[in-house]
Amino acid sequence: MRVLVVDGANVVGARPDGWWRDRAGAAERLVAAIAAARTAGVAPELLGGRVVVVLEGRASAADIAAHGDVVEVVRAPRDGDATIVALVPTYAPDDVLVVTSDRELRRRVEALGATTVGAAHLRDTLDRPT
Repeated sequence: MRVLVVDGANVVGARPDGWWRDRAGAAERLVAAIAAARTAGVAPELLGGRVVVVLEGRASAADIAAHGDVVEVVRAPRDGDATIVALVPTYAPDDVLVVTSDRELRRRVEALGATTVGAAHLRDTLDRPT
């Protein structure tokens, strides 16, 4: 089973839509969009397995209760990158796809055996009409 691990801060930050004024709200919108796409059957090759969104900082206050059965959220105790790096080996790393545009994070998780795609790839997928 594929595990999609989403760097929530990086994906939210990829679009300058005012997310910095309400980080928790931006995280809620991201999780809701992922849940809606999964429910609609959008991009099963990307969203069809387990989906884990890692939130950090003020975004960790996001209320995702309505989507908890569709999208798993991990609230990073400190920084999201370290949490993502720690998560990868808890799965079969060659089945992990990490969504981030952070070059250093990509390097770190790829060294563990995960593959990566940029934030724009997920954003483009979520923007598809359902």
